[in-house]
Amino acid sequence: MVSGNSLYGPLDPAPDAGYTDAPPRKGFFTDTSVCIGCKACEVACKEWNAVPMDGLNLLGMSYDNTGGLTANSWRAVHFIEQPVPAGRRTPPFEHTPTGPTGTHDQAVVAAGTVQDTGTEPGVGPAPDVLAAARTITPAGGTSPGSDPQFLGMPGVDLPGRIGDPGNRTDFRWLMMSNVCKHCTHAGCLDVCPTGSLFRTEFGTVVVQEDICNGCGYCIPACPYGVIDQRKDDGRAWKCTLCYDRLGEGQTPACAQACPTQSIQYGDLDELRTRAQERVERLHEVGVPEARLYGHDPDDGVGGDGAFFLLLDEPEVYGLPPDPIVTTRDLPQMYKRMGLAAAAMAAVAVAAFARGTR
Repeated sequence: MVSGNSLYGPLDPAPDAGYTDAPPRKGFFTDTSVCIGCKACEVACKEWNAVPMDGLNLLGMSYDNTGGLTANSWRAVHFIEQPVPAGRRTPPFEHTPTGPTGTHDQAVVAAGTVQDTGTEPGVGPAPDVLAAARTITPAGGTSPGSDPQFLGMPGVDLPGRIGDPGNRTDFRWLMMSNVCKHCTHAGCLDVCPTGSLFRTEFGTVVVQEDICNGCGYCIPACPYGVIDQRKDDGRAWKCTLCYDRLGEGQTPACAQACPTQSIQYGDLDELRTRAQERVERLHEVGVPEARLYGHDPDDGVGGDGAFFLLLDEPEVYGLPPDPIVTTRDLPQMYKRMGLAAAAMAAVAVAAFARGTR
């Protein structure tokens, strides 16, 4: 990759767009391990941005009635229901023991409650929140040492658990609040013919709906399938990362409303450091499948401005495993087109010269 090119290679997008005194790049870090699926982010986004209602019909896909990101859903909480017994791992971690491993400070536990060891300012939930949840001893329940499948849930009122905890038949939830990724190399931005899509001084990508002509070029250009057209007017709409709030020094509405701080907003470099520490902590407490998605500046889109901590493969969450900006090969394509045109012109000149003899 060539550094500093608008279509590929690592770069700082705001200075590349012409901002000389740009502030640090802003973004989202979404920690799915603490998402509870409350949809507060969806509601806050709709209320602040006056996004129209898009129906309340159940889709027959678990408890999700949003389905995905659309012109009228700029945040979409996915509910992934996996028929895996609680406490069991999915491949390739099915043989990895659950629960804390190694030596570290445990949460203080008392009769069905967890007293957390503390939360660092500005970081959100304490890093060992998952470990704490695994070490609860509920009244009348069992302890982690006596039940290898213990996940901090009562041991007396769950179907399939009474008498034979090894034959549980329930499942686990994976929840994720999806959003526009605000890519470093945004294909939607590259193909927009009117300038409706533009890069902000915060490094985010915003649609100016008043000059969108509804051409729809941006829709197939997005490797994540984020952008959508509103049926009544044909214009494109997506998350703006609350550009108006950022200009006033405020937190985006979704992050402000998130009760567990699953959605965290801030300087992108700081978020990446925080996310890596969170992954390492989860690995320490026995969650080896925790991994980051969209954080790598050297990936196919130059890194995302909104990235995620996942507990399974990206495909499980409906995310492409290896996204690539769709305009990455444009320079080579233009070069080949130029060479082809030059060759055709040379052939035409030669043919004309022969005909005049």
